[in-house]
Amino acid sequence: MKDQIKYLTCGNVEILPHGIVALEAKLKKNRPLRVKLGIDPTSPDLHLGHTVCLQILKRFQDLGHIPILIIGGFTAQLGDPTGRNEARPPLSEEDVKKNSETYLEQVAKILDINKIEIVNNNAWLRDMKLAEILKLMSLNTVNQIIAKEAFGERLDKGFPLYMHEILYPILQAYDSVQVKADIEIGGQDQRFNVLAGREMQKHFGQEEQIVMLAPLLIGLDGKKKMSKSFGNYIGVFEAANEMYGKTMSLADEQMLSWYCQLLNILPENLKENQNPRDLKMQLAREIIKIYHSEEKALEAEQDFIKRFQKREIPEDIKEFSDFNEEHTLAQIMHLSGMCESIGEAKRKIKEGAVKLNNEKLLEEFKSINLKTGDILQLGKRKFIKIKKIEN
Repeated sequence: MKDQIKYLTCGNVEILPHGIVALEAKLKKNRPLRVKLGIDPTSPDLHLGHTVCLQILKRFQDLGHIPILIIGGFTAQLGDPTGRNEARPPLSEEDVKKNSETYLEQVAKILDINKIEIVNNNAWLRDMKLAEILKLMSLNTVNQIIAKEAFGERLDKGFPLYMHEILYPILQAYDSVQVKADIEIGGQDQRFNVLAGREMQKHFGQEEQIVMLAPLLIGLDGKKKMSKSFGNYIGVFEAANEMYGKTMSLADEQMLSWYCQLLNILPENLKENQNPRDLKMQLAREIIKIYHSEEKALEAEQDFIKRFQKREIPEDIKEFSDFNEEHTLAQIMHLSGMCESIGEAKRKIKEGAVKLNNEKLLEEFKSINLKTGDILQLGKRKFIKIKKIEN
């Protein structure tokens, strides 16, 4: 059992209440445990940070337990208020349905989709009567809800707190009753929400679930949680070459936690005295195998070696021809997709991050004479090849 617990808690997973003792008690039941993970499909644009809880669910599946994946078809329309200073914009049922397809595509990359229960909380929440909702609300006090960190901070700062947001943790807790969860998985920022399920189960005469909280994945900057808004993320559906290059920019001290959180590989199962560069290359390969294929992983590695270790320019560079002689260099970088704005392009040029045919450019030309075959490079990973259209 010690080996099972070490595997299940890889990556400093926190167990509430009573720690490992509680998990041992659940495992001693000698039956497949029902392990719940709720996901609200609020966006189709996912990154590796979103996969950490799915990987914990996979560990339970590996040991013969039953993953219960709850698609928050109803709760996603309310929006999880955790960690926010303002209410989330409401989503339509159609938006949620569309985003759900992206989530399930991701789940299938990690879990055996044929051996999990997938349910939508629309099934029990959508048609609830007001009397039933009021009964659930009576199980919580306003004091308890306000004690939720995000709510308390918003009130202290004078930000509005809407009534529908207060309902969110109550309805999410009721999901645990509906699926009779033994264990619920969540990120550390979900502490209040997932613990609420225990009280709800107790009221309905069920054995209370234990909670396993995963640390938030630290992003590529090595400081903040992975987030698109921080620009320190790797998108689940990014190109293999981009995934590989970004992983290779990871700080050495982050690698072991990424092995645990994203690959379920314990540190002791890695080769001893392995060169950090080789360890990072292995990490990049294994990540790409999950979301692309082994073939794509090897291709991305070879491209990385050619581009950065041998300092060669890659062969499959995107061509760009949608410009004219009057465009500035910054405009071309923006139009080609190298930068999100002209302002960003100008900053990159001043920083010395832009090269033309391997020569660094240090000024923002009013116009630039480009010819077919010229290679424009931004940083280490972005290239475009110029193709002029003759009149």
